[in-house]
Amino acid sequence: MACSIIFACKPSAKSQQGKSILVFSATKGFRHESIEDGIAAIRKIAVAKNWTIVATEDSAYFTPENLQKFSGIVFLNTTGDVLGEPGQQALVDYVHKGGGVAGIHAATDCEYNWPWYNKLMGAYFESHPAQQTATLKVVGKHPSTVMLPANWSRKDEWYNFKSVSPDITVLLMLDETTYKDGKMGANHPSAWYQNFEGGKVFYTALGHTRESYTEPLFLDHITAGIISVLK
Repeated sequence: MACSIIFACKPSAKSQQGKSILVFSATKGFRHESIEDGIAAIRKIAVAKNWTIVATEDSAYFTPENLQKFSGIVFLNTTGDVLGEPGQQALVDYVHKGGGVAGIHAATDCEYNWPWYNKLMGAYFESHPAQQTATLKVVGKHPSTVMLPANWSRKDEWYNFKSVSPDITVLLMLDETTYKDGKMGANHPSAWYQNFEGGKVFYTALGHTRESYTEPLFLDHITAGIISVLK
């Protein structure tokens, strides 16, 4: 698991205009109350960035013909086995053709029986303690972290992970000395980035609470993360 500082060129505002984003928020497990808040927040971001947004929970939307229309896909608090085999293959093809994927919070609580998805998203959710305030340390320079304080304290639901890919580049590390019942020790990633089989992937474990989607720093974090994967 890489933890080195990385540098990424910031795309110009003009180059990001006219992009089309698919926001997928299907659930077949726990359903987050914040999903609707997340969709609304991404729609506001889209207006500011002159993007087109399609929000769906229908896995039948995942066809090669549909996905090729999008500059990027956001998995927003998805849970459970939400894509059948045709949808899975369409996503594989999309990534192999340079498509980007951004995952928010429960995107790692998803598709446990599909090893390729584990590698794509970078980890699987394992458990979490009670919601509480904790401190995140910025360990990777990336468009999604440049606006953040070096030590970022906020309240959220803090995921412990399993099956963490060794290929991810960690951007935020959770400091387990600042909250109770973390299970990963000193090496506890909470946001990361990777180039994956032709596409780009950004993931943040933040975003459980409804309040997150009105928090300026969190919104800047996910906006830049989404932009970083767009083709």
